[in-house]
Amino acid sequence: MNLVLADRMSRLGTETAFQVGMKIASLEAQGKKIVKLHIGQPDFPTPENVKQAAVNAINANKTGYTTSNGTLAIRNAVADYVLKTRGVPVDPEEVIVMPGGKPVMFAAAFTLLDSSTEAIVPDPSYPIYESASKVMGAVVKPLPILEEKGFSFDHEVFKHLVSNKTKLVFVNTPANPTGGVLSKEDLKLVRDLAVEKNFWVLSDEIYSRIVYDGKHESILNMDGMKERTILLDGWSKTYSMTGWRLGYGVMPKELASHFATAAINMYSCVTNFCQDGGIEALTGPQDDVDKMVKTFKERRDFIVKGLNEIEGVSCIMPKGAFYAFPNVKKICAKSGKNSKQLESYLLENGLACLAGSAFGSFGEGYLRFSYAASKEDIAAGLEIMRSAFEKL
Repeated sequence: MNLVLADRMSRLGTETAFQVGMKIASLEAQGKKIVKLHIGQPDFPTPENVKQAAVNAINANKTGYTTSNGTLAIRNAVADYVLKTRGVPVDPEEVIVMPGGKPVMFAAAFTLLDSSTEAIVPDPSYPIYESASKVMGAVVKPLPILEEKGFSFDHEVFKHLVSNKTKLVFVNTPANPTGGVLSKEDLKLVRDLAVEKNFWVLSDEIYSRIVYDGKHESILNMDGMKERTILLDGWSKTYSMTGWRLGYGVMPKELASHFATAAINMYSCVTNFCQDGGIEALTGPQDDVDKMVKTFKERRDFIVKGLNEIEGVSCIMPKGAFYAFPNVKKICAKSGKNSKQLESYLLENGLACLAGSAFGSFGEGYLRFSYAASKEDIAAGLEIMRSAFEKL
C-alpha cells in the first residue's frame, strides 16, 4: 500500500534527545561505551515514600479508570501546592492532571490555535512548543533567547513580535535548554502585553523547584494573569518521576473543561495508582528534593568550570534547571562543523550531548549538556570533549 500521510505530519517536529537515545542504544549494542549527558532525566530514584504510596494504591485495587481531569484528591493536592508555591488560590476544577507536560502543551495548542492565529515561542527552547503550534496550523514567531541577555530576551523585540493575531505565548523559566531564569521585569512585560492584547500565556514551570539563587518567579501570581495563564508543572523533574508520566495544568475552569474533553479523546485518563504517588510527592517530606537540588548545584559548578577550561568553549552559569549550554562558535569556525555535526562527532568519540540547533535556529553554535548525571560521568564527558576538540 502506498503510504500517504496527512499534510499536518510535515509540520510535526520531534525531540532530539530520544533520537540520540536510539543511536546510543545501537552503539552500545556494538559494545561501545557512551557517556550520556544528553537527556534531561534526574539520575536519582523516585523517593521511597512516593513509590510506596503507588504500591499501596495497587494493593488497594486502584487500577481502573479515573475521571479524565484526574482524581479529586490529586487535584486538591495540586491546588494546595500551587497556593503554597505561587501564592495563588486555585479551585480543583481549575486543575487537570495529564500524562506528563507534553499533553498540556498539545492541549493548549489544540484548544486555542488554528491557521488564523500566531504563537510566540522562545528560541532556543523545548521543541514541542513549536511542534504543537505548527501542527495546529498557527504561525510561529520565534523570540530570540540571547546569551548576552543572560539567556533572556530583548524587550523591544518581544513588543515587535506581538500582534493582534497573537493568541498564545510560551514562557519557560527556569529554561530548557539554557538554564536561564526570567526576571520579574521580563515577566511583567509579558503580563502587560497579555492584558493589553488579550493573549494566553503557557507558563512552563516544570523546573520551578530547581533554582539555585533567589526564588522562582511565576507569572501566574501577577495581576490580571490568573484568568489568562496556563500553568504547566509536574512531577518528572522535581521528584525524579519521568517514567510515571504525570504532569498538570492550572487554568481557568472554562478552559480546563475543554482540556478534559481533549483528554477523553486522546487517552481517557491518567493511570490511577500513579496519581496516589503524585499526591504523596506533593504532600509528603521534601528532603529528597532538597538533597537533589543541592547535588545539582555542585554538579553545575563542576561542569561549568570544566567547560570553560576547554579551549574555544565558553559557558555562562545556569541559574536553574540542570542544563549547561556552552558557546562553541569558535569550535564551529575552526572545524567547519555546525552544532549538529559536533553532536555527531562527539557521539562518535563516546559522548552524548545535544546540538543547540535542536532547540531552534538561535541555538546554533551551542551544545546542551545535562548535568543530571554523576560527577564521574561529567568528568569523563569533559575529558572526551577536550580530547575530541583538540583533534579538530
